[in-house]
Amino acid sequence: MAVAPRSLNPSSQRRGNQRRPPSRFSLLIQLLDELLKFTSPADVVMSAFFKAHPKLGSRDRHFLAEAAWTVLRNRSWYAHLASSGSGPQHRRYALLAVMECFGRPMADSESQVDERTWLDHVGVLEHTTVDPFLRESSPDWVAQAWSNAVGRDEAIACAKAMRSSAPLDLRVNKLLASPKEVIASLAQDGIEATPIDVLDGALRVQGKPALQRSKAFQSGLIEVQDLGSQLLAALVCAKRGEFIVDFCAGAGGKTLALGAAMNNTGRLYALDTSAARLSRFKPRLVRSGLSNVWPCAISGFKDDRVKRLAGKADAVLVDAPCSGLGTLRRNPDLKWRMSIEKIHELQQQQFQILLAASGLVKPGGRLVYGTCSLLAKENQEVIEGFLRARPEFVRVSVQSVLTTQRIALPGSWQALTPEGDLLLWPHRSQTDGFYAACLVRAGQASEGVG
Repeated sequence: MAVAPRSLNPSSQRRGNQRRPPSRFSLLIQLLDELLKFTSPADVVMSAFFKAHPKLGSRDRHFLAEAAWTVLRNRSWYAHLASSGSGPQHRRYALLAVMECFGRPMADSESQVDERTWLDHVGVLEHTTVDPFLRESSPDWVAQAWSNAVGRDEAIACAKAMRSSAPLDLRVNKLLASPKEVIASLAQDGIEATPIDVLDGALRVQGKPALQRSKAFQSGLIEVQDLGSQLLAALVCAKRGEFIVDFCAGAGGKTLALGAAMNNTGRLYALDTSAARLSRFKPRLVRSGLSNVWPCAISGFKDDRVKRLAGKADAVLVDAPCSGLGTLRRNPDLKWRMSIEKIHELQQQQFQILLAASGLVKPGGRLVYGTCSLLAKENQEVIEGFLRARPEFVRVSVQSVLTTQRIALPGSWQALTPEGDLLLWPHRSQTDGFYAACLVRAGQASEGVG
């Protein structure tokens, strides 16, 4: 029986016609093409990209993610370097990121001779004198705002810190376990965690382990939460049996901290205008073991459910929607997606939210306003405008609240503003950037607030 020539074998022909899968370097350029449109948050774009390429292995995903985040952190600096060469800009960004992250592990077939020559030239440019804010890839308007707040040298130090990766912090659910027990449980899963002295129950994890696979996470013993976020929740001074409202609950991290501080007693409302965000909160709530929390999606400030809470709350937390510029280590795309015009829009929104939330506070009750921003327009200016509009509220020194909570912040943090509010600068505190102001409504003194 005659055997068909190999060139005519149908299966062999199909194999020959199959296209080779794109290299991970070419995939990186595709990913950058999508990310640098800045039409959606970077984590959303990256998640969609990985879903569109389900055959990528863990090493490929790590390569793509690390290089892409590096480009976002260094975009304006990379643009400066890329101008010294030729060819597609995003390809040059990719070459720079791979060189920075992995020490030029590129195969010769992935880069051209002129590109390798250009990369050598870039190594020389690294040591030339340029504007420090350009070197740290800080937009001009952000650099100016930070310089106005803390001076040029401190602003440069902050911009530099924002180009690094953020630490991984945990909050221990002390309703279910002690910090010591959690550390031991994590160790059994090969995860090293150490206490953060500033706040009882706060831990810092080494590296980037798969926390969601750990017994501690699955049993609700821990929540991933930046130390700065934990401190903001602590300023509410939540107590047993109180009636508290988290007015912008989002995914619920601070809500869970408040519920635990109330020792699972009293009543805690988690309000948000986004039902989708609250839906992401519910699995966390189940793991936590809390039964004193009522998530509630509201249509807006005039929702009947908001009106029914008027004047009843012992404390209200307003973690307002903001620019997020204090979280650039985690969300570096924000510095390219934000603008001073958007900040003005946010400021008006923040003011209106704070006004609405203040109506829920009873006489003598507490109101805590916070953002993950370092901009005065979203912070001090909002509070000053609010105090003019609502003279029945008075500002309370954050230091007095911290003293009541037996929390001592290191002096090196320089964490208090001249007005007595909290302002955490990442290069000093190794937290995300956070602002918080503590207010009390005139009336019977609120116990536990100075």
